[in-house]
Amino acid sequence: MLFTFFLITFDFSRKWQCLFQDPATSIMENIIDLHHDIAFFLVVIIIFVLFMLARVYYYFNQNNTKTIRSLYLTHNTFIEIVWTLIPTFVLLLIALPSYVLIYNLDEMNDPRITLKIIGHQWYWSYEYSDYNKYNDFNNAALIKKKDSIVFDSYMINENDLIEGHLRLLEVDNNIFLPVNTTVRLLITSSDVIHSWTIPSLGVKMDAVPGRLNQVGTFINRESIFYGQCSELCGINHSFMPIGLRSVTLAQYISWINSK
Repeated sequence: MLFTFFLITFDFSRKWQCLFQDPATSIMENIIDLHHDIAFFLVVIIIFVLFMLARVYYYFNQNNTKTIRSLYLTHNTFIEIVWTLIPTFVLLLIALPSYVLIYNLDEMNDPRITLKIIGHQWYWSYEYSDYNKYNDFNNAALIKKKDSIVFDSYMINENDLIEGHLRLLEVDNNIFLPVNTTVRLLITSSDVIHSWTIPSLGVKMDAVPGRLNQVGTFINRESIFYGQCSELCGINHSFMPIGLRSVTLAQYISWINSK
């Protein structure tokens, strides 16, 4: 029972899961909302098209020549205007919220922490470097001034897993990030193109050699989040997972000071 309870607190894909993972950022919530909005239009359009196809099949066939002769089959300006304006209106309803979402994805509102992420074949490297004067909200703890924290993160081999660990998702070094804090992620690669992806955060950014990509995130709840490389990067592409633990600000400061 205890093992099951801890699994519930993790954010990872379940067997036969078809929908999104539970969102942990406002960006992911907006992505899910946009998906549902587009799916609504998609269902309506599919039903309408299938209805028209069935109607055409029923009336326009070789056994119903009288109906064909009696129908008004020449150009109809009104209908052509309608079937041009309605799709345009639908596209606007889809495009406007997607533009807002794209803008929010690029918005970086005073990041308090910067985490540099480097993709390798086939593991991830992380670097914390700018936390020296970062206080918690109550000014009760101050992160000690020290050099950058740099570490590698490898997948734990299946033979080394213990009870409660997830196969192909557990890593030997998790990232620690505080909740309710704006974090800037700088992502690059040392060899080939990778893609750093955590579904619950709504983050999916390519790691390109020679290029430093940037994305922001604001985690709103504590949990353990799992992700994987989402770019085909070689033979062990399936074996470079991502582990991220979101904690309170005090716990994050304690973790940093312990390194």
